[in-house]
Amino acid sequence: MPASSTTSPDDRLTTRALLVWGASILAYILAITGRTSLGVAGVEAMDHFSMSASRLAVFSSVQVGVYALAQIPMGMLIDRFGPRRMLVVGALLMGIGQVLLGATSSYPVAIVARVIVGSADATAFLSVMRLLPAWIPMRRTPLFTQLTGGLGYIGQFISAVPFTALLHASGWGSAFISLGGLSVLIAVLVGLAVRDTPEPTVAGAPAASGGTGPARSGIGRTLAVVVRQPACWLGFFIHFTLMSQVVFTLLWGKPLMTLGMGLSDGQASTVLVVNMLMSVAVGPVMGIISARAGRQRPLVTLAATVVVAVGWVVFFLPDAPRGFAAIIVMNILLPGLAPVANFGFDTVREEVDRRFTATATGLSNMGGFTAAMVASQLVGVILDASAHGGDYTWDDFRLAWLVAVGGVWAVGVVGLLVSRAVMVRWRARQYSA
Repeated sequence: MPASSTTSPDDRLTTRALLVWGASILAYILAITGRTSLGVAGVEAMDHFSMSASRLAVFSSVQVGVYALAQIPMGMLIDRFGPRRMLVVGALLMGIGQVLLGATSSYPVAIVARVIVGSADATAFLSVMRLLPAWIPMRRTPLFTQLTGGLGYIGQFISAVPFTALLHASGWGSAFISLGGLSVLIAVLVGLAVRDTPEPTVAGAPAASGGTGPARSGIGRTLAVVVRQPACWLGFFIHFTLMSQVVFTLLWGKPLMTLGMGLSDGQASTVLVVNMLMSVAVGPVMGIISARAGRQRPLVTLAATVVVAVGWVVFFLPDAPRGFAAIIVMNILLPGLAPVANFGFDTVREEVDRRFTATATGLSNMGGFTAAMVASQLVGVILDASAHGGDYTWDDFRLAWLVAVGGVWAVGVVGLLVSRAVMVRWRARQYSA
C-alpha cells in the first residue's frame, strides 16, 4: 500500500513535517533575535539608560535567569498544552516585551521588559524539541536538533546587521518596536502552519500526547521523573560547559570588541556575522557526530570545552589588545564547537519517556543559561571593580573574562564528570535489573 501523507515519522520524512519544522524554526529565530538584540545594543543601552557595566549586566542576568528558571515550568506547559499554542503565546509575549523596551527610558521598566522577553524566549527551543520526535524520524533527530540550533543563529545575524543598522539610523525606540511588530507576524504564521502531531487531534483531547500513553501527568510525577533521571543532569552539564558562546553573543562580545579592543561597530558586526555563519555551517556535521558518538557524547563534550577554554586563555594572554584577525579566529573556534552543547538533548530524547520530553529538555537547557547568567553578572561586577569608575580597557575585560567565565567553566567541568559517572552507574543498574 502506498505511503500516505499521514505516514508515521518513524517511516519517512514528509514535506508536511518539513513545513511544520520550518515554521517553528522561524519562531526560534525570532527568540534568538530577541535574546541577542540587547547584546548588540549594549553600548547604546549604557548611554540610553545612563548606567554602568554592572547594571547593564543585570539586563542580561535577569533575562537569562528568567529564561533558565522558566525551562521546567515552560516544558511542563508545552507537554500539557502542546508546542503550537506555546509558540504562538511566546511570539506574542516577545512582541510585548520588545515594544515595552523600545518605548521606555526607565531602567526598572526596561528590566520588566527583559523579564517578558526571557519568558517568551523560553517557549521557542523547547517547543521545537517537542515537535521533533512527533514529526521527524528518530534516526534523523540528532541532525535536526543541530540544524535547529544552528539556524536559530540567523536571529543573531538579524540583530548584528539589519537591527543594528536600524538602531543607528532610527534610534532606540524604532528599532525595538519594529522587532515587536515582527513578533506578531511570526505568531500569526506559526498559528496557521504548525500542528503538534501528524494525526488529527480528537476534539477535547490534549494536543501534546504524541500518542504515547497518558497525555497528562501530575506536576509532582513529572518533576519526579525528570529530576531523578540522570540523563537530564548529564544534559544539564553538557550544556553548562560551553556557555562562553552565550556570554559573548548575548551581552559582552560587542563591548569587549569596541571598548576593550578598539574595533569599530562595523568590525564588531562582521565578527558576529562570522560567528553566526559558523554556527549554521557546523550544525549538520555536529548532528552526525552526535549520532555516531552515542554514549560517548560526554567525552566529546569534555574535549570540545577544553579546546574552547585554551582558546580563550591564548586570546587573552597578551598585555596589548588583540586585533581583528584574532577575534575572527576565536569566532570560528567558539561557534564551531559550541553546538556540542546540544548533544545533551539527544541523550535526553533517547533516555526519557516522550511524554516528558519538553520538561526533561528544559532541565538540560537550563545548564548553559544558568552558567551564562552567573558568568555575565560576574563579568560586569569585575569590570566595574577593575575600572574604578573609569573607561573599560583591555586589561579590565581580560581580568573579568578569565576570572568570571573561567571560574564558571571549572564548575561545569566538575559537574560534567560527576554526572557522567552517575549516568554510567544508572545504566549498569538498568541492565542488571
